[in-house]
Amino acid sequence: MSHLFVFHDVRTTDLDASRRFYSELLGWQITDSPAGPMFGAGDDLWGGFTPLAADDSRRAQWIPYVPVPDVDAAAQQAVALGARIVRPRIDLPPGSVVVIDEPGGATLALWQAASK
Repeated sequence: MSHLFVFHDVRTTDLDASRRFYSELLGWQITDSPAGPMFGAGDDLWGGFTPLAADDSRRAQWIPYVPVPDVDAAAQQAVALGARIVRPRIDLPPGSVVVIDEPGGATLALWQAASK
């Protein structure tokens, strides 16, 4: 497994305010894509936004994505080590993700890139 994060997702209750904040404070470029607004441009997209619905009780936060060779095996091992599945496997065109809370409560996304 890797020690590097490959993507970062900011979960927010106010997409417009968060978008403006990061753009104006840090000068980060934000690109509109079919999947929603993303940090970066072209082939260098490194993060995105997930809007939280008003009835979503989860907190606004940043979620880092860490690459794993097998997302199902990594999720199973994470649970065996005391993690909790927050969001079960989701398959997307670029890959598959399982969101977990590690035993200390921090949220992490396990990411398996799609086969090329």
